[in-house]
Amino acid sequence: MVDIHVGNEKKENWATSSDGRRRLLSGAPINSSLCRSARIHGMRFLNKIAAASHSLFPGGPFTASIQIRFKKPANTAQTRLETRTLDQKLDRLASHHRRLLLVLGLYDLVAAKKRGPYVSVNLLSRWALHAGVDTLTAGELLRKYPHVFKVFTHPVRRNACCTFTSKFVELLKLEDEILISMEDANVIKIRKILAMSENGRIHIHAIRLMRRELGLPENFRDSIIRKHSEVFRMVDLEVVELIEGAVSFTAEVEGWREREYREKWLSEFETKYAFPISFPTGFKIVAGFKEKLKNWQRLSYLKPYERTESVRVRVRTCGGVERYEKRAVGIIHELLILTEEKMMDVERLAHFRKDLGIMVNVRELLLKHPGIFYLATKGKNQIVFLREAYKGDCLVEANAVYGARRQMLELMLLGCRNTTKLKDEDEEREAQQHEDDEVFRHNQNGRTPSRDGDFVIPILQNYFK
Repeated sequence: MVDIHVGNEKKENWATSSDGRRRLLSGAPINSSLCRSARIHGMRFLNKIAAASHSLFPGGPFTASIQIRFKKPANTAQTRLETRTLDQKLDRLASHHRRLLLVLGLYDLVAAKKRGPYVSVNLLSRWALHAGVDTLTAGELLRKYPHVFKVFTHPVRRNACCTFTSKFVELLKLEDEILISMEDANVIKIRKILAMSENGRIHIHAIRLMRRELGLPENFRDSIIRKHSEVFRMVDLEVVELIEGAVSFTAEVEGWREREYREKWLSEFETKYAFPISFPTGFKIVAGFKEKLKNWQRLSYLKPYERTESVRVRVRTCGGVERYEKRAVGIIHELLILTEEKMMDVERLAHFRKDLGIMVNVRELLLKHPGIFYLATKGKNQIVFLREAYKGDCLVEANAVYGARRQMLELMLLGCRNTTKLKDEDEEREAQQHEDDEVFRHNQNGRTPSRDGDFVIPILQNYFK
């Protein structure tokens, strides 16, 4: 046994010696046992390399002192936006709302024409870009919404023109009448916004951007602010100030807190600074989330309508960033409640940051609280919804302005359905117009009175034959 082992060692040494390597390179005949020993030596070398790669020191013992850092997963506003739980109904509503805004932008351009509320189809294709319609051509837009747009041939120029249907225009007029009748409510809205500001002043530009969301008329500066000079004072052309008064406001969320305290028999400690929470379907609650949410609900903060002379001092000294962010949540919550549809554009909300003292990243703050707000990213703009105000894609407590705008949206969503009803309505309207003309032409004696300009009719008829 010993002699055989020694012989094998000698054979391995021979295979690894300089003479053995020389014979291998020269191609001289080698014994099979020698080849087997060389193969065994190669396998041992490969095993050593594999063991070194799986050891505690993969780079060798000399690299053991080098620190290896493992990259943690990023937790930013962008990652939270991408990984958030989606609400399909609110996303669909945001997409429809964006289309309605595009149609209203086109209406503002067409209604501003001096010759009449119509425009040629060729000109509409150029105007559509100014209204933000960059995904559809003018023809596709007109064919997609036949209950909103009406195509006709110009009686003189004989080119294709379009206007808005009478039903859509009636809804727009109804909305304007409702906004004008809400003067007292609009005064209270502007007073509340000014009461939430740091120094009682707000830039009118920020209110103008949110005019439609707040339900203000187009000329709100003259019809509301300057008209009620006993309440508001124009400090500058673009700055309005609230005149000091004895009336103090309370946030709308206080009513919910009182109901929770009375009906559910919760303690004041649980409800005094709490907000209504409703998570979307499919929201995953990780370990420790409920405890953090309970502590945040109990956290005290400076409420929106409390005096704001020492907001920064109190926030910085009494609780730090969490109390400051909770105050910002309370202000945004109150702003959304003041809107008619309980939603607004995030970019327009950012214009109030300096005046209301919410110097935080608004989008990141909204994403931190998915039970209070929902951020929809359909289209170019991001729209924030107040979750407690919606059930599915409808408001829980509807109002007159929301009802008129909802009818406009439903008129758009009809698409190409029920178009035969449109044809019947047009035929009835033309027949009624023809009857009115006949009654006007024939007087009691059966004679046809001549009117100024009748001599032009046969000339135009011969010209267009």
